[in-house]
Formats: sequence, structure tokens, C-alpha cells
Amino acid sequence: MPRDEQVSPAASTPAPSGPAASTPASPGPAASGSPAAPAGRPTPLSATRPPIPRRPAGPPKKPTDARPAGVVAGWITRGGTGPCYGLVDENGREYALHGPDAGELREGAFVSLRLAPGDSAVDCGPGVPMRIVTD
Repeated sequence: MPRDEQVSPAASTPAPSGPAASTPASPGPAASGSPAAPAGRPTPLSATRPPIPRRPAGPPKKPTDARPAGVVAGWITRGGTGPCYGLVDENGREYALHGPDAGELREGAFVSLRLAPGDSAVDCGPGVPMRIVTD
């Protein structure tokens, strides 16, 4: 309805029904005054831009990606069904892992494992010897 036309409550008429009632005769602005979305595209949720976040005052005081003590994350470099595996952590440190109950670890997989000091009697190759904790 054009904006300069006024309708009084007494002069209102029943809303039309049928297919023509829900389809505008020609494309035009939506009821809110914003342009209608092109056919096949959803209507934008808001024309208001979100606020720009402020720059942090400095680096975080504590690491934001801290893991529990004894948990190491990295990529499996020597995989298989065990009991020996190889892992390189996110800092490039190489580990020689022993885990008879760890199951299959695929080479190239990114994993987070709980580790404990390894047994010096077991040699699982190059790297810091560690044992995979499975319980």
C-alpha cells in the first residue's frame, strides 16, 4: 500500500484469498522498507552490521589452548596396531610411544594422547620414550 494513503478501521475490507493474495503483483520493497531478496535467495536477517571487536590490551596471561598435564597432541608418524608408534607433537618434538592396548593408530592421524614416562627396557625407535595411558 502506498505510504500517503490512509485507511481508517471502519473502511477496512476483508483480506483477499487465493493464490494472488500471497504473491505481489510486481517486485518491490518489502513491508519493512528494505529491498526484497532476489528470487531463490533468502531474505537477509539484518541490515545492521555487527560491532567491530576491540583490539586486545595484550596477549593472554595464560595459554588459551592449554591441555591437561600429561596430554600430548600431534601427528602419528609410525602407525599400525602397535605396540610401538611414533608421534610428532605440535612443537615438532618426536616421541617413541609404547602402547600394547592402544589399538590401531593410523599414520598421519592427528591425536591427543595421555602419556607417561616410558619403560627403558622397551625400544620403540627414535624419539622421547613414552608409554600411552589407556585407562
